[in-house]
Amino acid sequence: MSSTQSSNDLEQGLKPRHVTMLSIAGVIGAGLFVGSGHAIAAAGPAVLLAYAAAGTLVVLVMRMLAEMAVASPDTGSFSTYADRAIGHWAGFTIGWLYWWFWVLVIPLEANAAATILHAWFPDVAIWAFTLIITLLLTATNLFSVKNYGEFEFWFALIKVVAIVGFVILGLAAIFGFLPTSQVSGVSHLFDTQGFMPNGMGAVLAAILTTMFSFMGTEIVTIAAAESKNPGQQITKATNSVIWRIGLFYLLSIFIVVSPVCLGTIRPWRP
Repeated sequence: MSSTQSSNDLEQGLKPRHVTMLSIAGVIGAGLFVGSGHAIAAAGPAVLLAYAAAGTLVVLVMRMLAEMAVASPDTGSFSTYADRAIGHWAGFTIGWLYWWFWVLVIPLEANAAATILHAWFPDVAIWAFTLIITLLLTATNLFSVKNYGEFEFWFALIKVVAIVGFVILGLAAIFGFLPTSQVSGVSHLFDTQGFMPNGMGAVLAAILTTMFSFMGTEIVTIAAAESKNPGQQITKATNSVIWRIGLFYLLSIFIVVSPVCLGTIRPWRP
């Protein structure tokens, strides 16, 4: 049976809101909440250049991948397209590399989440939180695609609300609307050893971390074959990549390296 035929036999249980939320929150994870600190420490305020460069690359790749996903929805996504266009060796290699990537990333993100939870509940060991999170993720992937989509929708919504709330509070602090904020404006982006304190080399090094942060954007094209109207939903989700990167990464990182944190923390100090 061909891959196209097998894709048509899948339960198309993902609703438009599931696909939309997967596309919106797919890029929000440990790379933003935890990993961004390493990039900021390396490049300083110039980390914005690293995120802009990586975001531009992601937008270009997603536009091209979405065109292929709309033309031929397949759960194999880019590995299937590589198989057809380049050869079986390419599809085989890319597919297994992507599998290995998630084998490494899932424990990493589970450990990052466990570290955050341990700070709130110090009586519970990090390994216990990591085990619980891993088992929970495994269990949700064993459900039907409809139940999985519902689970992802609500948990993704929590991440989106958290980021939007952070952006609102951060902008209020920058413009001096918060009574507890001691500084306002964005002058500290430049007056603390300059905008690029460690040079362009540090910005290029930070791109390695920022690229890891954007992993997850491709999930929406993988889910194309399990949505009822892949052409419309994938097109809509992919077109939203630009504002998602702008809001969730560029704007939020801008707020992190603005006076909200610079009054007490200067992570790029050599």
